[in-house]
Amino acid sequence: MKMMKTAAIMTLLAGCALTTVQVKPVEALTLMDMIRGKRRAVQDEMQALPGVDTVAPAELKQVSTPLPRVTGPRYYTYKAEPLRRIAMGKLQDPVVTGSIGSVDLPPMLRAPLSDARQFFSGVNATATAEVAKAVEAFYGANPSFVWVDGRGLTDRARAALKVLADASTVGLDPLDYAIATPSDSFDRGDMIAREKELVQFEISLSAATLTYAADTLRGRIDPNKISGYHDFKRKSIDLKETLETLSKSDDVAAFLDGLKPSGEHFIALQRELEKLESETAETPRIVIAPGTLLKPGISNPELANIVAAIKLKGSEALKTEHAALLQAYQNTPDYTPEMVTLVEGFQKENGLKPDGIVGKASIRILTGGDTTADKINKVQIAMEQARWLPGDLGSRYVFINQPAFMASYHQGGAEEFSMRVVVGSKANQTYFFEDEIQTVEFNPYWGVPQSIIINEMLPKLRNDPNYLDRLGYQVEVGGRAVSSSSVNWHGSTASVAVRQPPSSDNALGELKILFPNSHAIYMHDTPSKSFFKRDQRALSHGCVRLVDPRRMAAAVLGISVEDVAKEIAGGRNKGVNVPEKIPVYVAYFTAWPNKDGVVEYFDDVYDRDMYMNRALDATRTARRAEG
Repeated sequence: MKMMKTAAIMTLLAGCALTTVQVKPVEALTLMDMIRGKRRAVQDEMQALPGVDTVAPAELKQVSTPLPRVTGPRYYTYKAEPLRRIAMGKLQDPVVTGSIGSVDLPPMLRAPLSDARQFFSGVNATATAEVAKAVEAFYGANPSFVWVDGRGLTDRARAALKVLADASTVGLDPLDYAIATPSDSFDRGDMIAREKELVQFEISLSAATLTYAADTLRGRIDPNKISGYHDFKRKSIDLKETLETLSKSDDVAAFLDGLKPSGEHFIALQRELEKLESETAETPRIVIAPGTLLKPGISNPELANIVAAIKLKGSEALKTEHAALLQAYQNTPDYTPEMVTLVEGFQKENGLKPDGIVGKASIRILTGGDTTADKINKVQIAMEQARWLPGDLGSRYVFINQPAFMASYHQGGAEEFSMRVVVGSKANQTYFFEDEIQTVEFNPYWGVPQSIIINEMLPKLRNDPNYLDRLGYQVEVGGRAVSSSSVNWHGSTASVAVRQPPSSDNALGELKILFPNSHAIYMHDTPSKSFFKRDQRALSHGCVRLVDPRRMAAAVLGISVEDVAKEIAGGRNKGVNVPEKIPVYVAYFTAWPNKDGVVEYFDDVYDRDMYMNRALDATRTARRAEG
């Protein structure tokens, strides 16, 4: 019984290698080595490895090193890209600058903008280095202007200005692209001043439009500068080519609009943002007495507040289904079966366990939730982060949203099913990245990551070197199988590999679904089924545990659940490649549309929205710094 209890505890440790550590190699000395007189040879070999203990096992406790600790990635202080002055002076025509040209002619005889490049040296416009370089390259190769002509602003310029002014509709900040605009009225006797003003506007609008183009395509924030948990290859954009296209476009607005994400998820977020910004008053809040616990069959005066909150926060579909009940309710305290059904429906649509018990989790949603301002902020962050992913997520993919604790499988562009998941705890956070599903492994081995060996197992192994042997784990040192008791656990563990063979209590359960990545994160089964009953499911070491792994495996392999069951029943460790690689988004969105296009809101379990807000603030500050 004691061994069974210990094995059960070990299943709770299942997770993924979130970090690596630099540690020195360790060696093992087996009993047979000692019997065969190989002790000296092994010790000689170990002496060639710096920092490795060579003392006898009885002496280890006297010279053991302090227990090491593996920590996860860290969050950074976001460094926004600074601005620099666009170097237009080097582009003005020296022949024009050094000649009389038409600049000295009377205003009525001057050809408008004919010599305007001579005013490039007076332009004062700033941009990021990438944008500045593209502007300089474009005007170095093109003698004509994009946004102005002899009469003033072109229709192309007015269309671009309108897009920039409406940047908030796509989750961007219009102030990031605000520039001074020349008026239509001017002193015709001072054409020199007018041309200087138009040239300044020309360069400023090019810089602002290219900044907007880059922002709407890939986002203002470089995700990899937020934390070590973010892992994205930032999208590239040829800004000089973009300005070339804009200079020839008959529909600047359509071109710029086409750069934003095109998927239904982004359209739903846009609609939600428009709706929220049109709201003029905050949603009223209902107060439910702290410590309230309402169970079926009992009476509690707080039931009246609970029903009022459901009327306020429940979906129209739920309220329509229970319209007669809600209309007839007279604020009585009796928690009848009909009322239980209403509460269960509310819990289900909010991702809670539909058990009819109103406790902390239900009350948090009924009374808390987000203000309109909170929701706007979450939607804007979601739109920014959506730009890190492909604009169209694809026809077939798996989407894991960590704050929702849910994974969904999409086929033909629509959600086919979704399921509860367990993700990493706050101390062992799941990364934010995208990859491709390649393999399903049945009856898997669990390769214990170094973080768990060091943080979880090492303290036990120093007191009991037989610990892993008793639990049936396999231990290798430098690729050679050894017993747990033969390893110097008071040294280091860099070359020690530990794995748990397939079994009924294997930490990965019946199968795992692999999308090879540098973070060793994957989806898998688990013996710890009770975790899925919790509303807050940030409980793993970083990997994603599935409540119904057989269904997900069948979907990605394109086979039936019965076929999956047969593979498991065979008992053999077996990897099967998926017929075609499937995108998987291991994502983090506190606002995201459900399968019906309705945006839902979730708690920020890792405080990542806070770091996003800091990054956005740093970017605003950098962009508005005086040049």
